[in-house]
Amino acid sequence: MNKKILITGGAGFIGLHLANRLISEGYKVDIVDNFFRAVDDDELKQFLSIKEANFIKVNLLNVDEINNLGNDYNIIFHLAAIIGVVHVLNNSYNVLNDNVQMISNIIEFAHKQKHLERFFFSSTSEVYSGTLRYFDLPIPTPETVPLAVNDLTEPRTSYMLSKIYGEALCQQADIPFTIFRPHNVYGPRMGMAHVIPEQLKKMHNINNEESVQVFSVTHTRCFCYIDDAIEMILLMMKSKNCEGKTLNLGTQDPEVSIEELIKICFKVVGKKINIDVQPDSPGSPIRRGPDMRQTYDLIKYKSKTNLSNGVSKTYSWYKDNVFDTDTVFAK
Repeated sequence: MNKKILITGGAGFIGLHLANRLISEGYKVDIVDNFFRAVDDDELKQFLSIKEANFIKVNLLNVDEINNLGNDYNIIFHLAAIIGVVHVLNNSYNVLNDNVQMISNIIEFAHKQKHLERFFFSSTSEVYSGTLRYFDLPIPTPETVPLAVNDLTEPRTSYMLSKIYGEALCQQADIPFTIFRPHNVYGPRMGMAHVIPEQLKKMHNINNEESVQVFSVTHTRCFCYIDDAIEMILLMMKSKNCEGKTLNLGTQDPEVSIEELIKICFKVVGKKINIDVQPDSPGSPIRRGPDMRQTYDLIKYKSKTNLSNGVSKTYSWYKDNVFDTDTVFAK
């Protein structure tokens, strides 16, 4: 009998890419979402046309709705969360309260499963932000770094704190878990709230020799293409050695500046464009990058898609599905 998998937030960016890959591997996949950010687009419809795929609209704050999902899941991926700068700044209480309540509800649901093999929690690289601010954070950053919390009065603290709390719940819940911390995962269908699609759209819509505004040009990041991220998650799922682990999910090398990234975007779009340098974005860390040694030791996989090819694939998808259409695919 095929194993049955539940993905919360399954209509979102990582969720639907993961669901498609799992279906291709022969698993039965239920995705739940409430379309707070994701939308019912053509790619979701295509996924749901597959026999072993199923969608259930569930409010994860409602315990009764969650319990109606049943008790026969082998693997649960909890990806659902309120994210995004707009929500964090304007609805910080709900970000903290609802994210914590959702992970708590899903863990209680996991306890009721008859044959649960693994519970996956999607955390965030933001959990390192307090350590970066107040202490000497090593970069690349290993998962063993002690976590510090930013000023509790800052709205941005709400998101990272909800994820730290979620990690702690997993550690104490007496379930077989794996926590992964995504670092700048990008690719098709990720929404517009990310530097790569945001800048690609600007470049797509302007003429040669015009300028684009770019903030934080000297800040550096390590970018991971979605196909590599999904492959890592799948290998984590298949490896018993990943049970009970907290793992970085991303690409360690190269670490590139935002200016270098923008120049790659210029080349991909095929226009000569000038950079209008803007100030650093408030709250944006100067450097961020994962130490991937533990993840590699456990799953023996490193990212294969270089940044130029990944940006090119991303641009092709956005050009065909978003930039030249009126499609709205993520909030």
